[in-house]
Amino acid sequence: MTDFYNQILENNKKWVETTLESDPNYFKDLAKGQTPPLLWIGCSDSRVPANEIIGAKAGEVFVHRNIANMVVHTDMNMLSVLDYAVNVLKVKHVLVCGHYGCGGIKAAMGNDSIGIIDNWIRHIKNVYRLHSKYLDSIHDETSRFNKFVEINVQEQVIDLAKTSIVQNAWRNGQILTLHGWVYGLNSGYVTDLDVNMSSNDDLDDTYKLKFSI
Repeated sequence: MTDFYNQILENNKKWVETTLESDPNYFKDLAKGQTPPLLWIGCSDSRVPANEIIGAKAGEVFVHRNIANMVVHTDMNMLSVLDYAVNVLKVKHVLVCGHYGCGGIKAAMGNDSIGIIDNWIRHIKNVYRLHSKYLDSIHDETSRFNKFVEINVQEQVIDLAKTSIVQNAWRNGQILTLHGWVYGLNSGYVTDLDVNMSSNDDLDDTYKLKFSI
């Protein structure tokens, strides 16, 4: 543990030195502020690094991560990040990125108790319940697993559109598009699920909010 800790401290020093060699003003410029065009909502899995996957530089991606890239309407952490990204940073894209082989999705397909995370997994189970007839019709377990990963991402994109934050931005004419991707751990490529949403017209009438002002 000590060796690892000391190594990452040393890695930081080397990274700073290498970065300054190529651009002496890199950190000075970075400290001036951020104007990222993208909010990335991804899984906490250590194998899914947002910036690296899309070749983005520091300052180009605002990031929120949790287990299984969930958009839970009672999650004040997620809502705070979303609000800041949309209303302060004025991002133009919000991207939900899941990944094949997701442990949270896998756990939601079974009934084993893991611990306090069971309460979080329940939100994922709710997605399965909504699509259980279709998912249960897929007899191959790996295929069902992969499809559940995709469906979960699609549902999270829709849940983003249901928030008052996103709906109010659209109402005010703000350019904001929601997207859903799945990342392949064994390939490095992403799959665009074509679940793009860019206005309140894309939302079911049941969830459209009527703002008083």
